[in-house]
Amino acid sequence: MVKNLHPLEVRVLLSYKKGDELTVEKIEKELELKSGNGNQALSWLAAKELVSIVRRETSVFYELTGMGQEWKEKGSPEERMLEIIRQRINKMEDSPRLPELAEILKMENKDIGSAFGNLSKLGVLTMNEEKKVTITISLEDFENPQKNPVLAHFRLIKAIFQKLISSEQGLIPEALLSEEEKTFIAGISKKRGASDAAFRQIEKETVFYSFCIAEDGTVPAEEAALALRSAGISGEEIGVLTQEMLESGSWKNKSFRSYNVKVPPTRLIPGRSNPYAKFLEDVKDKLVSLGFEEFDGPLVETEFWNSDALFMPQFHSARDIHDVYRLDEPTHAKEIEEPWLSNIAKAHENGGESGSRGWNYEFDRDFTRRLILRSQGTVLSSKMLPKAKIPGKYFGIVRCFRYDQVDATHLPDFYQTEGIVLGEDVNLRTLLGMLEMFATEVAGAQDVRYVPGYFPFTEPSIEVHIKHPVLGWFEMGGSGLFRPEVTESLGIKVPVAAWGLGIDRMAMMTLGIKDIRELFSNDIENVRLRRSINN
Repeated sequence: MVKNLHPLEVRVLLSYKKGDELTVEKIEKELELKSGNGNQALSWLAAKELVSIVRRETSVFYELTGMGQEWKEKGSPEERMLEIIRQRINKMEDSPRLPELAEILKMENKDIGSAFGNLSKLGVLTMNEEKKVTITISLEDFENPQKNPVLAHFRLIKAIFQKLISSEQGLIPEALLSEEEKTFIAGISKKRGASDAAFRQIEKETVFYSFCIAEDGTVPAEEAALALRSAGISGEEIGVLTQEMLESGSWKNKSFRSYNVKVPPTRLIPGRSNPYAKFLEDVKDKLVSLGFEEFDGPLVETEFWNSDALFMPQFHSARDIHDVYRLDEPTHAKEIEEPWLSNIAKAHENGGESGSRGWNYEFDRDFTRRLILRSQGTVLSSKMLPKAKIPGKYFGIVRCFRYDQVDATHLPDFYQTEGIVLGEDVNLRTLLGMLEMFATEVAGAQDVRYVPGYFPFTEPSIEVHIKHPVLGWFEMGGSGLFRPEVTESLGIKVPVAAWGLGIDRMAMMTLGIKDIRELFSNDIENVRLRRSINN
């Protein structure tokens, strides 16, 4: 058994005896171990039932923050504030106001206000009718502890900083503070979010171990130590032969650690791309190989491009399925590009140049500027139309956001693959060919069906449904030929086939997943499994 002990364990067993209390900090300091080695040694010994935990103690420490470092270098806000006011009085200048002090000291107004409040409570500062800050004691009494109560305040700060300087770890143990200092530091420290405090309060748990005692009264650790000494094992044996040791010849005077060749090797985990990310890249590669050009755009869009440009009426229930997230600040875009704003407004009001009668309502040009997170990938198709080449083929893999209930096939944020094909010869057959390619070659579905659908911006409109082996039939996405109200208003005179498909759902089929949430799992083992299956 002793030959299988790690050198760290050996050193602990040979250095301590029954009744000694061991901690990570103690053995790392006394045995000159690297940080972390002490925890390894005691954990391994505990697993072998050679040591056990006897008690735990929680201690409080105080650590200097960025603000505290500034106090240490420049003085506390109270000290700096008083110094500025004293200088003004010595020069017979007007007393400053709080905003002026904040500007001079380059401090936040709230910090200046807090410092003034502290000094005001101590009876050192006050504010006159003109809101100027003045000292309530004479300059002659300023250095007199009996007349100037703030001196005790400053003395406590300096005493605390001095204890910090003398600390080896850069932490002040609460046990080293007097009761007065404890009360004071509690007022300038926080446990969490301590960026606006001088000190951060930290609680550290110390675990105490001791050698285990068997039922018969023997100490297995001491028996192991005796066996180690008999075998001539010191814990200083060499585990790795380095080039430097070979060059210097120092290995000749060293003992080498024996190895157990039956120990299982370390698990090797090569780096791999996320399976869903790899799936998205594969889809991109396939579409590019078919001659498509990729487009992209911002996550934040206007109501204009997200819905209005797609001939979705501002009042219509069709927008209810796009339950969007609005921006708090800013709420609206400054403007919408012309002539597209006027063209789309006319299409909604009377059909414009499209030949239709439109929706027959007054288009709201203020509402159309409202900023939202895009709710559908088709927004990028509408933005692409004014600059598209004819003939042309474009696609995007687009992240979208809708308020939705999370379940096996729905998420509030999801990806769509969006695309358009423009040209004189584009028709419904063109679109059906693209949909079949996505359903069978990308999603890998065996069963596909096409269902008539309705979208305000396409006619005819088609929904694609695929059958999942566990979840059954679900919608993969929608498609259709853009209506003239969309294309004519954006300067396009040829047919345009468009689709917006849920690529997350296609990935579920390809990767063998039955819950869409698994695509974004933080379970690394599950991610590795999916990647290996996909390969």
